[in-house]
Parts: sequence; structure tokens; C-alpha cells
Amino acid sequence: MASSLTTFTDEARIALDTLSGRATGLFSPSLRLGVTGLSRAGKTVFISALVHNLIHGGRLPLFEAQKSGRIARAFLEEQPDDAVPRFQYEDHIASLVNDRAWPDSTRAISELRLTIEYESASGWSRMFSSGKLSVDIVDYPGEWLLDLPLLGKSFGDFSADAMEMATLSVREDLSRAWRAISAEIDPDADADEMTARRLAESFAAYLKACKLDERALSTLPPGRFLMPGDLEGSPALTFAPLAGLDRRPRPGSLHAMMERRYEAYKTYVVKPFFREHITRLDRQIVLIDAMQALNAGPGAMADLERAVTEILGCFRPGRGSFLTDLFSRRIDRILVAATKADHLHHESHDRLQAIVRRLADRAVARANFTGADVDVVAMAAVRATREGTVKQGRETLPVIIGTPIADEKINGETFDGKTETAIFPGDLPEKIDVVFDVSGSDHAQDSTEPAIRFVRFRPPKLERTAEGVTLSLPHIRLDRALQFLIGDHLA
Repeated sequence: MASSLTTFTDEARIALDTLSGRATGLFSPSLRLGVTGLSRAGKTVFISALVHNLIHGGRLPLFEAQKSGRIARAFLEEQPDDAVPRFQYEDHIASLVNDRAWPDSTRAISELRLTIEYESASGWSRMFSSGKLSVDIVDYPGEWLLDLPLLGKSFGDFSADAMEMATLSVREDLSRAWRAISAEIDPDADADEMTARRLAESFAAYLKACKLDERALSTLPPGRFLMPGDLEGSPALTFAPLAGLDRRPRPGSLHAMMERRYEAYKTYVVKPFFREHITRLDRQIVLIDAMQALNAGPGAMADLERAVTEILGCFRPGRGSFLTDLFSRRIDRILVAATKADHLHHESHDRLQAIVRRLADRAVARANFTGADVDVVAMAAVRATREGTVKQGRETLPVIIGTPIADEKINGETFDGKTETAIFPGDLPEKIDVVFDVSGSDHAQDSTEPAIRFVRFRPPKLERTAEGVTLSLPHIRLDRALQFLIGDHLA
């Protein structure tokens, strides 16, 4: 699908930009790592933990360069893109470490350059390598990525798809008010600003309702309707799908107005994001909050699968030759990571990973995605809990122990944000097919499979050495993610 998102002029600009970047890289090797995921998947936490562990020499036994002692140091440098906001690493770490509070979610694109000085494992490589790699980490909302398929759709296609999605059983009640307003409006009527605004606001309210925890739906374009930023109130965001579009729009009609604004959104918002950021990536990690979708049931899981399919379809995967790589970047490794593994006992981690692997494999097949290595991991970039056991009658239950954030509730108990507690989180189903079976009953209601108790915990209190030095942030399989994403560049 990515090949249909650009024109010849776009490709020429991309080629020139890539060639310029490659020339610079001859003297200063760099790798552009994209970090995305839908809101609350943990993008900000992942980047903060990655940088913190590398700078402070964290415990990363599966990250070979660190394990073997070949990393001399890692440090932050000025980023190369002056027009892109800097990822505020220091502020986020202060929230995590000092306040034990989760940092604010990603609302826009940002970037950070982490430079690693290392010794190559190969004597031959040490002769020709500078032993220095700059990793440019690009953080961007997954909701924006879900806009990219719009570049290949007309306004009529967009409207038909949106109407069809809105009538799915998991969305039908949430979209009812918007569909009622749309049904009473004649697309051929004269353009009217207040009508356009009423439609756009109703459509946006439906998308926001889909995103709430009770439904936890993922495929909700246009993404800026959920994260408008400085575009809020602009004509480029004051449009909505229309029903009954069976002919070309009459000049001056509401149909014509909506179509023009939809095209403006694609031209001035979506396309620059794709051309200036997505086409420049070398590696990519897609973070998924599968726990929230699992709690919401098979409908949410099916929608998450649809979102991952569309996300993967927007990348440019593959491995090029020396010549083609001079003019075009390809993403040759993608990691799909199920976050918040610390909310489950380790006995369920394999099941969580199997669920996400099934989701990713199906998405890869449906997106006709080839040419890149795709892997899956269940992880927690910052581990907020530890494990233990409790006796309940004659039964011994595996529990997770942590400090729930203030006002979290479970079984009628409200937590104060200060008290540590042990929680039995429940088990994921042994047969993973049930979580994708929209026609069957919700797995959470199956008497043989206890519901998952999803509780949000505060970040952990960091340990200190005898000398008073604060240790790095604890994690689950962050080292495995690092090895897959950048390990080969440090060989």
C-alpha cells in the first residue's frame, strides 16, 4: 500500500533527502528508529527506559553488546532535525524516577539522538568502523499512522468505509447519534458552515467514545480528530463522512465542501507526515496495549488486528542493494511489542506473546507485507510490579505486587496511591483462538478462564547502591527488544 501513497514528485524529494542523509552517514553512521503505537501503549515510557538503561549501564543480559562489555558509553547529542520538537527525556525521567508518576502521553511527533560508542566484536570491523553509532529515535502517535491509508482513498471511499465500520456490532450504539444526523442531511444541499461543524463534532464524539476503555477500539481515522493539536477548529478538521454519495458533487454543495476539506487534510496534514518522517525510517517498533483490548473482548481484538494490518501496510519494508539504498530507505526490521507484561504473572507471558504473534502474523499476511524481519515480544519497558504467591484456602495463587495509582478500584476497594498491595491478575486463555472469535462469547466471561484484573500501578521506587547511586529502571525484555532493533549495528 505504501507505494500508492506518493507521487513522482514526492519520490524525487524523498530520493534527494535520502541521498543527502547517506552522504552524511559515511562519516557519522546513524540509524533512524521509529517508535509508534496507539495512545497509552507506552511509547514515552519505552523511549525513556531505553535511553536511561543505556546511559546508566542498566541490566540488559540479552543485549549482546552491553553483556559483553563492548559499549564504552552512551550519551545524548543534539538531534539533526531542527524543525522537529525534541523528545523531553529529562522531564519524563524526572516524572518516573522522582515523582513515581507516568509521563504524559505522546501528542505529536518528537525526536531524540542517542549516540553509542562501542568496540566491534570483529577485529576486521574494528579496522574499518569508527565504533560509534547515532540512533535517532522518532516518536509519533499511531493514530497519525492510521491516516496514511486515506491517501489512497477518495472521499467517497472514505465515507463508504466509515459508514460500514460504524454499523459493526461493537460500534453501532456509539455511532447512532452521528449516523442519525448524517441521515437527515442532503449532501447536495448548499454548503453551510454550521452544518459542517455539527457533523464534524458528532463524528469526532463517536470516535472518542470508541476509544474509551469500555470498547478500547483502535481503527479510528482520521487521527487528528482525536489529537487535533494546533489544527483544532481549522477547516481541515471540519469535515465528516457523508451518507448516500452516489454521484459527483455539485459545485457549492455540502458534498463539495466536505470533499475539498478531506483532500486538504490529506495534502497538508497526512502526506507531509508520510514523506518527511515515515519514509526516512530504518527500523520500527510498534507498541500494542493488548491487555486493554483483551479486557474489552473479541470485538476490540478484531479491531486491533485491523489497526495493526493498516499500520504495517503503511511502512516501506525490505532490503535493498547498495545502489538502491542510496536513494530509498527501507525498514528491514519491525518489532511488534505487547506492552505492560508486568500486569500479568510471568506464567501468562507466553500466552500474551502467542496472542500478539497470532495478531501480527495475520496482519502481515493481510497487508501483503514482505521483505522485512518481523518479530514479537511481550515486554514492560518499566517494570512496576514484582511477583509473589498468596494462600487462598488450600490453593496457592501467583500474584503481582505493586502500588496501584490513586483512585484505582478493584473488587470495591479504592487505592490511595501509597499502599503496596498483592493482586491476582487472572490468567490468559490457553486456547488463543477464543480471543479473536467475534461470534463466540467473550473469553472474559468464560467460567473456566478468570477475567484479567487490569490495575494501573505507579512506577517502581528505584533501588540505590550502598554509595547512594540510583540504579537503572527495571524492565521485562527491554534487552531483547534492543538486541533485535539495533544489536546487529553494534556487532
